[in-house]
Amino acid sequence: MATVITVPDYNDSFSRVVLGDTEYLLRFTWNESAEFWCFGVYDIEEAPIATSMKILPNCPLSIWHMNSQMPFGEFGVITELERIGRNDFINGKAQFVYIPYADLNLEG
Repeated sequence: MATVITVPDYNDSFSRVVLGDTEYLLRFTWNESAEFWCFGVYDIEEAPIATSMKILPNCPLSIWHMNSQMPFGEFGVITELERIGRNDFINGKAQFVYIPYADLNLEG
């Protein structure tokens, strides 16, 4: 089952989340000049695990950043938009989600 994670209405922020019984910090950053969001995964002491992952609509976001410290699942954005704007998480046009691998249908 997907976990919806709120993206704060700030250009740069940390959010504390529990995924798979482990606490993480997610950093959300709005790049104003290029007009896109990115995020990073940090341990609870703010040590980076994976950083600067560009947030794109309807595709796996962390698949190329997997390591033993990452949550065992995939991050993504559910939306009908082709491009995610600064306010699209706030106005409900996009949802940032985490889906554990156990809940993904990875067969054919």
